[in-house]
Amino acid sequence: MLDVRRLRLLRELKIRGTLAEVAEALQYSPSSVSQQLALLEKEVGVELLRKTGRRVQLTPQAEVLVAHTAQLLETLEQAEADLAASLTTVTGTVRIAVFQSAALALMPDTLSRMTAEYPEVRIEMIQREPETALHETWARDFDLVIAEQYPGHAAPRYPELDRIKLTTDAIRLAVPPADSSRPPVTSLEDTAALPWVMEPRGAASRHWAEQACRSAGFEPDVRFETADLQAQIRLIESGNAVGLMPDLVWTGRGTTARLLDLPGHPRRTVFTSVRRASAQRPAILAARETLAATAISVARTDDGGASG
Repeated sequence: MLDVRRLRLLRELKIRGTLAEVAEALQYSPSSVSQQLALLEKEVGVELLRKTGRRVQLTPQAEVLVAHTAQLLETLEQAEADLAASLTTVTGTVRIAVFQSAALALMPDTLSRMTAEYPEVRIEMIQREPETALHETWARDFDLVIAEQYPGHAAPRYPELDRIKLTTDAIRLAVPPADSSRPPVTSLEDTAALPWVMEPRGAASRHWAEQACRSAGFEPDVRFETADLQAQIRLIESGNAVGLMPDLVWTGRGTTARLLDLPGHPRRTVFTSVRRASAQRPAILAARETLAATAISVARTDDGGASG
């Protein structure tokens, strides 16, 4: 009988690439991971790993085991979900990965509602960029991810993950308060010569913002890069930059920035994903339902956003 824990280590190696990364993800020592994989090789009686420089490569036989391990882990996760659903109380831990604007707009009320309605559920939240978080949820680092998709920019898809829309929000041009010392800004084209703030390269929001500027006929002068949307807002409000901001960032706060509608009124989609095998686990269902209720409440409060 093959050891499931060792099979999982082999699959983790396939996903993460190095023994050190497997050890870090599962809180083992690299030597322990290596020893367990060596024992797995003895169990199956065939070579599973080959050294290629400082890395190891999976053999074709190891790839066969990895494919079966994925199915096995999915079955076990489904069994755990069915077992939890048979209980009369909703308990357990839900590990959530969330990007910044959703964390600020949705998580405080969601956490308060979960505490009141499901006191035996523990929510753990970590901020992650959506593309990374989707991969890590597929890899079983998280139970639920709140991710985003910009118009015309498809978020990564993994066959083991489902996808349910949570909400949408408008994307607007945010410019400093009106000032007689600066030329008036009334459209995206008016920002061609102005300094921009955007997220670092690789983020979906950065790609979308650059494409929006190019469609308007100019290359944005991106002088400031930060993944911190609160820092972006301060740069805009202080008159040092302009930027494209989704409406969720304004939830629960005012702003001195002017928010201008963009052509076509583009909207960002915010969605949740979980592994299909765990989708019916009561604690995950409760978290998703509570997030949905919070999103509806936020949408009603912020309906229409602000424009200038």
